[in-house]
Amino acid sequence: MNSPNQPLPTFDEVLLCTPQTTAEQVGLFLRRCLIPCSGGEKIYTMLYADELSYDVSCRAEELFQRLQRCNSTYRLIILCNCEREHSYIPSVFSQYKVHMIPQRPLAEIQRYLQHHYRVAQPSSSAASVFKDNMCVGIVSSKRAGVGK
Repeated sequence: MNSPNQPLPTFDEVLLCTPQTTAEQVGLFLRRCLIPCSGGEKIYTMLYADELSYDVSCRAEELFQRLQRCNSTYRLIILCNCEREHSYIPSVFSQYKVHMIPQRPLAEIQRYLQHHYRVAQPSSSAASVFKDNMCVGIVSSKRAGVGK
């Protein structure tokens, strides 16, 4: 948010981890991050890495240890739930841990995201469905099974 005109991360810079995330998916992500290439300035982010299975986490750590010896200039952020700080990945990388609390008010964060997710030229795209021609939207319900 300090550079409002910088683009948001692209699909290859973010890995959203779940218990079903495979070692191959994590491996591809870590290779993109840790093998030097011409792109160079990207910041790679693993979200909810604490949810990876034990086996996938072990294999990810092994690959990380091998690859990071070849590249000292990588930019990797691993975000985890503080309630799961004793799972494998947060424990392995605990020496680099930084507790983070959002420093900006929610309204400012929402304005920033609206700036990046608004469709510039409204057309007959799916963006017309969402408020203010946004290309993303969240549909939620407090009740299960209501067709959303």
